[in-house]
Amino acid sequence: MPFTGPTEDRLAIRELLDAYADAVVRNDAAAWGECWAKDAYWSMPDYPEFGTPTGRENIVATWVEAMKHYPGVIFVSNPGSIEVDGDTAKVTAYTSEVYNDAGGNVKRDRGTYEDTCIREDGRWVFQRRIFRNIHRG
Repeated sequence: MPFTGPTEDRLAIRELLDAYADAVVRNDAAAWGECWAKDAYWSMPDYPEFGTPTGRENIVATWVEAMKHYPGVIFVSNPGSIEVDGDTAKVTAYTSEVYNDAGGNVKRDRGTYEDTCIREDGRWVFQRRIFRNIHRG
């Protein structure tokens, strides 16, 4: 079953996905960083140049550098599944991005995140995010 667990937790996780996407579009590192657990892990195997940062501070620093390559990005994310089990949740999210590359060409990327979310300090955050490209055009 792709959506399990208490409705209020699933809604809070959906709002986490939305807050993350909003921070990307606004290029707001502080708001984006608030989406991550203190000891989080972020992996983007299709982008080895960004490494695999751990810890919120390192993840945000990596993101700030990465965003220099995606000016004016539009980023949306939709959940494919949210499975809550107590203070942990497994989430699959699909992303769609539109941006101009360095040459001014319009790029359209689709991808998927496999996530582990946790309740930290009373709110849901990303503990582990692994991103993979699905389609690039």
